[in-house]
Amino acid sequence: MITLAVDCMGGDHGPAVTLVACRQFLDKHHDAHLLMVGLPSALNGFTHPRATVVAATEVVGMDDPLEVALRKKKDSSLRVAVNQVKTGAAQAAVSAGNTGALMAVARYVLKTMHDIDRPAIAGWIPNAKGEATLVLDLGANVDCTPEHLLQFAVMGSALVSALKENESPSIGLLNIGEEAIKGSEVIKRAGELLKSASEAGEFNFYGNVEGNDIFKGTVDIVVCDGFVGNVALKTAEGLASMFANFLKAEFSRNVFTKIAAVCAYTVIKAFKSRFDHRRHNGAALLGLRGLVFKSHGSADAFAFEHALNRAYDAAAHQLLDRVDKRITHVASLLHMTSTSAES
Repeated sequence: MITLAVDCMGGDHGPAVTLVACRQFLDKHHDAHLLMVGLPSALNGFTHPRATVVAATEVVGMDDPLEVALRKKKDSSLRVAVNQVKTGAAQAAVSAGNTGALMAVARYVLKTMHDIDRPAIAGWIPNAKGEATLVLDLGANVDCTPEHLLQFAVMGSALVSALKENESPSIGLLNIGEEAIKGSEVIKRAGELLKSASEAGEFNFYGNVEGNDIFKGTVDIVVCDGFVGNVALKTAEGLASMFANFLKAEFSRNVFTKIAAVCAYTVIKAFKSRFDHRRHNGAALLGLRGLVFKSHGSADAFAFEHALNRAYDAAAHQLLDRVDKRITHVASLLHMTSTSAES
């Protein structure tokens, strides 16, 4: 039985979305149990033989400062859900709440893994191959050292190996060009570290990649700092939404475009499905001593269910153990680079 703790109050829509998604998830996963965390009054009507309501008295707002979530709202649904992972009651926690608050609380409650300086947010962006490229960091760390980027590569490699059954996923370092001489000093140094680790057989480093390679699916994993990663994610979501709205407007202009829409329906449906970011919802907070997944704050029930699927798959494939083993395997390299970063 895989047990997930769900922050039912988080996100833009709260229980209106999370409860629907949880029921759909439970109907499809008969070996899953959910700990439904939230205000009892908001969850009172939800019943399921494999769901247990866990009471919380507070809710972290989407615009609450970090110190409020961390120091003042100690009985929030977000924090109680993460606590379920710490105590062992759940194998993973899922929340659509405030990203900064979730990362701060998860890091405080669960702590970081040995030899990992900073946790990273790892999420999936749809690509032209009909799959998705894992990108990290997506916003947890704005300023990164070369050593941090190396650690992201180690953790991302473990994630893809666990969930995609790919023991040697390709890793690209996001840069302004493929040439090793391009980029900032941080990127150049990170490239050297990644190349050295790859030559030592620690993982499969492809080399530098550019922004369009994320959408081409050139590599399985793209490593970057949180500022760049978050911009890439929001751009991808914005383009997908803009194109969908464009098609909707164009094909409803007159009777001729409506006929064209009917004729092209199959193609349009396939395109929408391939690039629907909701199917890839659920970013992993990697580097913590527990599994935590972040859903998009504006997620609907379809998207939130996919975030639950991500957490379920990670727990079922023992992602935490795999990350820990991979980190242990390269402990000497990570320790050396961590010491370098501190100095």
